Amino acid sequence: MLRSMRCIFVPMLLASASATVLAQSAQPRVFFVAPADGATVSNPVKVQFGVEGMTIKPAGEVSPNTGHHHLIIDGDSIPAGQVVPTDDSHLHFGKGQTETSVNLTPGDHKLTMQFADGAHRSYGPAMSQTITVHVKGQQ
Repeated sequence: MLRSMRCIFVPMLLASASATVLAQSAQPRVFFVAPADGATVSNPVKVQFGVEGMTIKPAGEVSPNTGHHHLIIDGDSIPAGQVVPTDDSHLHFGKGQTETSVNLTPGDHKLTMQFADGAHRSYGPAMSQTITVHVKGQQ
C-alpha cells in the first residue's frame, strides 16, 4: 500500500512543482482587454488595460514590480528608464486606473499601452503593447 501511495504522490508532487516553476517564470506583461487589435470602433473609444506579473500602484509610490498604465496615441513605446512625456498623445493613469474613454478622429490609430513605475519611468517595450483601431466617422 505504501508503494502505491508513493506512485500516486510523487507524480502529483512533481506536477505541482512544475506548475509553480512555470508560473514563476512567466514574464510580466501588459495587454489590451479592449478594444481588440484591428477593431472598428466609435467615439468615445473605451479602452481597458490589463497587466500580469506586476502590481498597479498610483504614481508617487515607487517600489519593485509596481507601476501604472499610460496610453500613447499614434506613438511608440518609451525606452526603459525614460520618463513618459505628459502631452495630448501620452495619457497618464497615475491613480491606478485600468480603463478610460477617449475621443479620436475618424480613421486608423495606433494605441500603445506603456507600463511605468511610480515616477513615470518606462519599463520599456517589454511592458508595452500596441494595437491599431479604425474609428468610424460620424453617421
